[in-house]
Amino acid sequence: MEIVIPVRTKSEANLRCHWGERARRAKRQRVAARILVRAAFMRLIQRGPCGGYRVTLTRVAPRVLDSDNLHIRLKGVRDGVADALGISDADGLCSLSYAQRRGKRGEYAVAVDIV
Repeated sequence: MEIVIPVRTKSEANLRCHWGERARRAKRQRVAARILVRAAFMRLIQRGPCGGYRVTLTRVAPRVLDSDNLHIRLKGVRDGVADALGISDADGLCSLSYAQRRGKRGEYAVAVDIV
């Protein structure tokens, strides 16, 4: 199942901004991911924590990034998906991979594919 989260990610490693702005952006991404994934998997989540999933986070944007920036940009979404599935992303209960694809000009999103 694929869930598209309409969010524009930013490279936290390269930004020079106030820590509060950075925290608010991460919280918005995390909440958006949690809500959309939880809505898609409501029946599974009611049974409690689940594991064994293969999760792929695909960043959709006009430009392609290197792997370091890709992981940093998707941290908030990763945490939100883990929250929605009822697991910790550090536990290793699900296999997580990253990908990216070019979108049209002005198209920004993160596609979450859960198998």
